[in-house]
Amino acid sequence: MFNKILVANRGEIAIRVMRAARELGIKTVAVYSDADKDAPHVHYADEAFPIGPAQSTLSYLHIPNIINAAVHTGAEAIHPGYGFLSENDHFARVCETWGLVFIGPPADAIQKMGIKAEARRIMKEAGVPVVPGTEGTVSDVAEARAIAEQIGYPILVKASFGGGGRGIRIVESADGLEDALERASREAKSAFGQGDVYLEKYLLNPRHIEIQVIADKHGNVVTLGERESSLQRRRQKVMEEAPSPALTPEIREQMSEASRKAARAVDYVSAGTLEFLLDDTGHFYFMEMNTRVQVEHPCTEMVTGVDVVKEQIRVAAGLPLSIRQEDVKMQGWSIECRINAEDPDAMFRPSPGTVTTWKEPGGPWVRVDAAAQAGYVVQPYYDSLLAKLVTWGRDRDEAVARMRRALSEFEVDGVKTTIQMHQQLMEDAEFQQGRIHINFLGERFKGA
Repeated sequence: MFNKILVANRGEIAIRVMRAARELGIKTVAVYSDADKDAPHVHYADEAFPIGPAQSTLSYLHIPNIINAAVHTGAEAIHPGYGFLSENDHFARVCETWGLVFIGPPADAIQKMGIKAEARRIMKEAGVPVVPGTEGTVSDVAEARAIAEQIGYPILVKASFGGGGRGIRIVESADGLEDALERASREAKSAFGQGDVYLEKYLLNPRHIEIQVIADKHGNVVTLGERESSLQRRRQKVMEEAPSPALTPEIREQMSEASRKAARAVDYVSAGTLEFLLDDTGHFYFMEMNTRVQVEHPCTEMVTGVDVVKEQIRVAAGLPLSIRQEDVKMQGWSIECRINAEDPDAMFRPSPGTVTTWKEPGGPWVRVDAAAQAGYVVQPYYDSLLAKLVTWGRDRDEAVARMRRALSEFEVDGVKTTIQMHQQLMEDAEFQQGRIHINFLGERFKGA
């Protein structure tokens, strides 16, 4: 096992990783930008090291500064958390070059699954269902028109690189195809440095279902059930739950088996998530793989009792998984609400500033993963996530009731938050009955 690891991230995920490390008896190193010198994750770690100015490109995304921090502090491994460099295969290779263990999948797996068109091809060859679409990227408008007619409108134009909902356009008819190709390619090139796009059939109001997978270096691949991630705004998840109200045991096993096939197809090691679209007939299709720990992993931990981050660290150290597939049992129900510093009444505009009041909820089966407190400054440079509020219940109704109670106890002043929006969702009759889909939030909140 490692003696010391560096966490190349900030906020709640940095503290989450450090807590897992502490339970394993591992010392931790925090890194921080000038804007984060007094942030909670800096104080939680055993050591802290500055890595540059507030802008993430000059700090949390600056590979030489992070490697220097690891070498200077004597860290043996780097955990990237999520976002920032977590799915950067070049960073994983640089870590290896410097003799540092990257606590994540092999660089080749990150690269293969990071190129969406390539990932589709690999999944298709592995026998994993994919949404009807192009075999690779499209080279020009004429080719795109011919393929779109064959697939049938509506279609999605999607960036081959990147994620987070960027570089994606819905095209209802041939008239809008050329403009969508140009806009998606331009946005993708600006965000990811690559403008390649491909086409997929657009499924009307599907659910977004994901399977948590974790694999070790000894050939063991285990799935930990599913999460429902259909509640999204602009393709960014807002609320998640485990299990999904839509899955039968048969569909769950089919998706889990497909996910194990997918992981083996790219020689995957570490925690990862297979994301699928599920239509109203029970058919599911591979969408992408997130080659990192996800924001919503606590839902899985609450219903399985498996500490996903500790397993990640153990696997990176060369140890076998501590669980077998037959050990995995999903018990009860879990819901996670992302509490963001955003104003839902103003098109979800970010709300930077100083938190003047911070009172977290408590009580049985309530978990708060946070890196905010009274006096905490919400910076305009980074993601607006303040906390993840997670509840567990013996069934979905109890989990919802507990979340409703927990939200009523959560007090935050000084910045606008999404707490009230989540309270409204808890009272929504369709949500209470589990009748949700990826456009659900957009139908209820302006700007979502």
